[in-house]
Amino acid sequence: MDIHQAESLDLVFKHVAKLHKQTVHALLSGKGIYPGQPPVLRALAERDGQSQKELAEKLQITPATLTVMLGRMEKNGLVERRPDDADQRVSRVYLSAKGRLKHDELSSFMYEMEALCFANFTMEERIVFRRLLLQMYDNLVRADLKPPKPDEAQQ
Repeated sequence: MDIHQAESLDLVFKHVAKLHKQTVHALLSGKGIYPGQPPVLRALAERDGQSQKELAEKLQITPATLTVMLGRMEKNGLVERRPDDADQRVSRVYLSAKGRLKHDELSSFMYEMEALCFANFTMEERIVFRRLLLQMYDNLVRADLKPPKPDEAQQ
């Protein structure tokens, strides 16, 4: 299908979002950063030493998913986990020096990615596009629709 011929805005939006995600993942994997890791690096750069529970809640992922992700990141030297000083049952996550460098690389990469995506846009078009995306976001938040849980979908 030629995406330029599609009449549905939803279809165009889905194709652009999918291609954007694929491009980001392809470019980041060459830098040793894998899907899911950029939000962790950003969250820890903003506030280092979060508990795994806090981090999972902030990223809106399950603690089990985060544990697997942190294991990989720890193995690659991006983060380190340490027990909390006050409560040994709580594990706190910290960026390593290598993790800080990767976060800095990620920040500059995101500027490059934005430049690639908006290369033929005027500043006014960028401003309008941002406003429209935020309007779309607000519409979806206001709709407050939650997908049914797997067991509810079958009923």
